[in-house]
Amino acid sequence: MASSLTKDSAGTPGAEKTFFGHPRGLATLFMTEMWERFSFYGMRALLVYYLISGGADGSKEGIHGGGLAMTMATATAIYGVYLAMVYLLAMPGGWFGDRVWGPRKTVTIASVVIIAGHLTLALPGQAMFFVGMALVAAGSGLLKANISTMVGQLYDGPDDPRRDGGFTVFYMSINIGGFVAPLVIGTVGETVNWHVGFALAGVGMALGLIQFLLGTKHLNPRSSEVPNPLTPAERKGVLLKSLIAVVVAAVFYGGVVALGAFTLNWALVPLALIGLIIPIAVLVRIKRDKELTTTEQSKMSGYIWFFAVAAIFWMIFDQAGSTLSVFGKGSTSGQVFGIDFPATWFQSLNPLFVMALAPVLAWVWLWLARKNQEPSTTVKFAMALWLIGVSFFIFVVPMLMAGDGTKVSPMWLVSIYLAQTIGELCLSPVGLSVTTKLAPAKYASQMMGVWFLAVTAGDSVMSLLSIGGVDLNTWPVVAAEAAVACLAGLGIFTYRKKVIALMGNVR
Repeated sequence: MASSLTKDSAGTPGAEKTFFGHPRGLATLFMTEMWERFSFYGMRALLVYYLISGGADGSKEGIHGGGLAMTMATATAIYGVYLAMVYLLAMPGGWFGDRVWGPRKTVTIASVVIIAGHLTLALPGQAMFFVGMALVAAGSGLLKANISTMVGQLYDGPDDPRRDGGFTVFYMSINIGGFVAPLVIGTVGETVNWHVGFALAGVGMALGLIQFLLGTKHLNPRSSEVPNPLTPAERKGVLLKSLIAVVVAAVFYGGVVALGAFTLNWALVPLALIGLIIPIAVLVRIKRDKELTTTEQSKMSGYIWFFAVAAIFWMIFDQAGSTLSVFGKGSTSGQVFGIDFPATWFQSLNPLFVMALAPVLAWVWLWLARKNQEPSTTVKFAMALWLIGVSFFIFVVPMLMAGDGTKVSPMWLVSIYLAQTIGELCLSPVGLSVTTKLAPAKYASQMMGVWFLAVTAGDSVMSLLSIGGVDLNTWPVVAAEAAVACLAGLGIFTYRKKVIALMGNVR
């Protein structure tokens, strides 16, 4: 990265070096996020494989032993709950940054928690796995909101012309980490040892923490401040409520264990329900706030459409690490031009396509805007749902071809990931933008966390379906999900004028 650091020609003599024309602190945050995503996506690439290895499902898919020997249904439920909790915990993570530690200290603590989680995952045994996964989810939630806050603090307010470009550069760090992780951590875990792979993810996060601590001098001093610290009375109230919640949970689950009734579903079902109920409750609370103006109420009604559509999209999209991942291992030829490759490499396709196609799609939107033909936000969301639906209709074909044990071409998965990535680019950046535009003034800082709750809701539905006995790895279910996505896309497209009317002056 050193070669990208140049003197700020626009600044005064002796001004700090810049990072691609942006404040030097962006390099620190870029590398921290890259290593955090490296550890996160590396662990995600191995998660389902590790859960089913050693069991009937793992043996069927040709996965080596040493794992937890769970069924595919249980593995999918755990995977969905894990992703849901990561995004759900981003909201309390932001709260800790705003009210307890400040963004900089919160990111430092989060990094340590993530490292501890990966090192715990490196230890064998089911108990260590669940402790480690909980630590990684908690640390990722703490880090996610606060590191984005610090990126924003590098600029002179929302009107700084470099701000949007800075977030674009920062977004690239996510995809670089996501691209490299399956190639490195995935390969080691899949071909050498699961626990060495998990430990490698911890090493990656440790490197991120080291360079973060070394580079904090380049961050805005405000990143060390607590914007809205808790009063002593508030702190006492939070501690008391937290203690009561822990005691109630301990007594309840202690009773379940004492009765010999405890199964994994006693943990998975409540967490999945929490991941579904909290997003709905948050939207209802905001929508029913009597302090909102009529215009803000209308915009929130429009926003709920986008939220529901996004939840459906992420429910299907996030099966890249479960349904698609297992199909890639057991039913897809792991060979290109005669060269063998691990199945975890398929999960590098999405970030690779994002890096390649994001500039192209951004140019297309600008080109259409100049001709006054750029699709509205509602149409872009409809396109995203159609693309994710089409990707699963495509998926049905290789699933049927592989029904007799035939290994299909890896190009089937390449085409599926390509369609999903284009859909993601139609929905994800557009969703972030429309969230900021439709947010009521009172909830301006909270709405970004609300947007991430759409991921939580979608992944929770995925988990509940698996827990309820729906086999997400069969072609009829895949076809049904594809149909639901396409119908939802048709729905928002059909009612686009109504949704646009609710959005007021936002397009």
